[in-house]
Amino acid sequence: MPALPDGAPVPADGALPPDVVREPSDAAHGARSPFGVYVHVPFCTVRCGYCDFNTYTASELGGGASQAAYATTALREVDLAARVLADAGLGARPVSTVFFGGGTPTMLPAADLARILDGVRDAWGLAPDAEVTTEANPDSVTPESLGVLADAGFTRVSFGMQSAVPHVLATLERTHDPARVPDVVRWARDAGLDVSLDLIYGTPGESLEDWRTTVTSALDTGVDHVSAYALVVEQGTKMAAQVRRGEVTLPDEDDQAAKYELADDLLTAAGLGWYEVSNWARGTEHACRHNLAYWRGHDWWGVGPGAHSYVGAPWDGTSPSDDDGAQARVAGVRWWNVKHPRRYAAMLEAGTSPGAGRELLTAAEAHLERVMLGVRLAEGLDLAVLDAPGRRAVAGLVARELLDGVAAVRGRAVLTRRGRLLADAVVRELT
Repeated sequence: MPALPDGAPVPADGALPPDVVREPSDAAHGARSPFGVYVHVPFCTVRCGYCDFNTYTASELGGGASQAAYATTALREVDLAARVLADAGLGARPVSTVFFGGGTPTMLPAADLARILDGVRDAWGLAPDAEVTTEANPDSVTPESLGVLADAGFTRVSFGMQSAVPHVLATLERTHDPARVPDVVRWARDAGLDVSLDLIYGTPGESLEDWRTTVTSALDTGVDHVSAYALVVEQGTKMAAQVRRGEVTLPDEDDQAAKYELADDLLTAAGLGWYEVSNWARGTEHACRHNLAYWRGHDWWGVGPGAHSYVGAPWDGTSPSDDDGAQARVAGVRWWNVKHPRRYAAMLEAGTSPGAGRELLTAAEAHLERVMLGVRLAEGLDLAVLDAPGRRAVAGLVARELLDGVAAVRGRAVLTRRGRLLADAVVRELT
């Protein structure tokens, strides 16, 4: 697992820095963004060889960190968050989206997940149309548990399908039976939940036909949302060691590009349009609003060990380069919790923030992130957000067919499909 970033200390009470807290009524600085909550559940039955997320199996946890006590521990942080935001004058916003990720959130009893959601509802209230999602493995749910989640107010479930091909799942060390995926999708939809499937392409040994089988199998379930991510092998993982020893060989960039294009062709033909580089949905009503909130720079509080949070000062609609003096203005704060569940629980039990560190983002840094994230969306980025060099780069990117020319004329930077494959390079030129 990667180390936490360096950062300044987080106050014991978790208080936000005053530079970031401005009243929503201050028109000179815009309006406050919507507010979301992320809940990290750091438990898995096994550790997959490619995974570097902050997750733990039972044998890795050690004493003092209990799955049975986790809901109570997480609710302590919800209470802390409610106090911190209220003290900052930001406690009045109802929660627009809640996302339970991991790990495998559904390793906890459905009643525990419902209890945490109830705590979020009690702390801030849920917006009338709030989106509430949990991730799940196909082998971690039953029709009954999905019914409990739906009754508690969950609206979506995102299943980690990854592949429909047994030898690919074996390389990824995924333990579920791919034949179970259509069943769990049906159970979830019968419970009234919207369903997404997460897929991974570029696994060592995966052919283009293997990938076609996976995407086709996902579409055959009738889901309205699919996420498809290229496998990234992070240092420190079991798979990274296998690659280093020559036991497995990673595909090249051309293979990755061919698989992305195949997925886009198949998903588009089935009526799912891309709305973010790695995400497709059957209309805007099925897009994941929680993830859109990240890409649009909205505020969120991350509950759980290793979880990150962000609160930004209201944006005034200009690039920091429009006023050189604004470059260093504080525009947001990001912080992250300690990683191990045992230490996380101990700090909250002692009445202190579990924050491990934080960073204050200058206006220039926040602008860079706004471009980097916003350009990934199919809605594109308002060209007014770009600084002068970025705006000058647009014509060249259109000429190289990385940005859509018609959209650029209308004042938006929108990636072409070729641009989606080279999104990082596009961002570098726009910033």
